[in-house]
Amino acid sequence: MVDRCPWPGNDETYIRYHDTEWGVPLVGDQEIYEQICLEGFQAGLSWITILRRRSDFQRVFKNFDYRKVAKFTEADVERLMGDASIIRNRAKILNTIASAQLVIDLQKEGRSISDIVWAHAPAKSRRTQPAKNFEWLATTAESEALSKELRSLGFKFVGSTTMYAMMQSIGMVNDHAPGCFRRKQLS
Repeated sequence: MVDRCPWPGNDETYIRYHDTEWGVPLVGDQEIYEQICLEGFQAGLSWITILRRRSDFQRVFKNFDYRKVAKFTEADVERLMGDASIIRNRAKILNTIASAQLVIDLQKEGRSISDIVWAHAPAKSRRTQPAKNFEWLATTAESEALSKELRSLGFKFVGSTTMYAMMQSIGMVNDHAPGCFRRKQLS
């Protein structure tokens, strides 16, 4: 039996995600845009709900190509509201479209959403919690600062807890439990 974090349980989708993606550094504007959007859809739900529908989200949001999503119209919003394969939350759909435009606006200013997000990574020496007294956190000073900056730029559904979950997912922190085989691989 493989020693891994307990949260995937016996769910094959969760195990695959844990073993191959969670905590692996992820960079790039399109990649970070997608992650911000998916984390936003997850707000108030479980991550497995989003993970099981991720390919549907990718399909309906043109693989999270923010240049394409920024051009979505009200007709697209209505189409998405009728698509049972995704989370049909109008505010979150509208936010995904608005966030695409924000990424473009940042680029016009010579900025990168990926760089903005990664500027909030803790120092490398603090990215993996010591095994002694290990606990999964919900927020940190860095996730609070990231949330505050993204909100100031106009992003929504980017609360501190949501941003910490994203930081874990994209490898800004290594929150694999002590004893998990991925902890050492990603350190």
